[in-house]
Amino acid sequence: MVVIDLETEDGQREAMRRMLTIRAFDSKAGELFGDGELPGFVHLYIGEEAVGVGACAALEDDDYITSTHRGHGHCIAKGLDPEEMMAELYGKADGYCNGKGGSMHIADVDAGMLGANGIVGAGPPLATGAALTSQYNDEGTVALAFFGDGAVAQGQIHEAINIAATWDLPAVFLVENNQFGEGTPVEKQHNVQNLSETAEAYNIPGFTVDGMDVTAVYEAVREARKRAADGEGPTFIEAETYRYRGHFEGDQQPYRTDEDVAIWQDRDAIESFKGRLVEAGTLTESEFDEMEATARDEIEAAAAKAKEADYPDPSEAYDDMFNQTVPEISAFADRMRTDGGEDR
Repeated sequence: MVVIDLETEDGQREAMRRMLTIRAFDSKAGELFGDGELPGFVHLYIGEEAVGVGACAALEDDDYITSTHRGHGHCIAKGLDPEEMMAELYGKADGYCNGKGGSMHIADVDAGMLGANGIVGAGPPLATGAALTSQYNDEGTVALAFFGDGAVAQGQIHEAINIAATWDLPAVFLVENNQFGEGTPVEKQHNVQNLSETAEAYNIPGFTVDGMDVTAVYEAVREARKRAADGEGPTFIEAETYRYRGHFEGDQQPYRTDEDVAIWQDRDAIESFKGRLVEAGTLTESEFDEMEATARDEIEAAAAKAKEADYPDPSEAYDDMFNQTVPEISAFADRMRTDGGEDR
């Protein structure tokens, strides 16, 4: 993975490249789903790119993240390969989970990406577990959990934060407040003005930042990571952002208007960051255009390759699912083998 240091010009350009890659990836994923090319559902990250990239830029290479059902952006921000990701969306054997996970379950433990997750609020308990492991083994690593505003009311979120706060675990809890839990506005879900006020219940720091500003997210997570790594426990961060697309592709979105979306698009994270970089002389307009075109071309190539790739063999259905051999599963898997199995 290319480490992003937002204190440097190279790091700022890499952050821009990664945000453009996320947008190109999810734009293509939405197109492919609309054309009936992809199985299952897809939940797009378009509009929220600054949160994932800003947060992951503040982490060390060996830190961990946990994700959500809207995880494509987190994967790319953590440095995963869009080519393998696209293969996973297609359900192909070349995907990160050998085609068995699909859009909502991409994971790469070696890269510190502990998995996207179709269960709302399931990431923070995993991050707390990873943080406990780090503390127990004195690894010096930190675990960051991404979750949405709709997940904040889930009981397991609070169990995870409570344990992490009580044991001073090296964790960061980052809620991406994109203003809607599916179709319910955030103000109808919670009885606080800012979700970061949740932190008060656990006597840990809580901050609300502009999730449309990659630098603001980076600075908040960098401080939270330092606190966690120094043994001072977790931090709760709320990043206020917005998803430009529906909760899922095909969502009719009766809960908002085009005008509502346009207000947030006027604050687009990529365009505003581009403006700052151009003004500072870090990036030119033509360099940005080339970077954007390159991202689109790379994703187009990844999609074309994934479409032609092989599906996993049915006999491999139970591979990689259990850490230890399960006799009943082994017997069933043997009967599924395309060569007839050992007993035939």
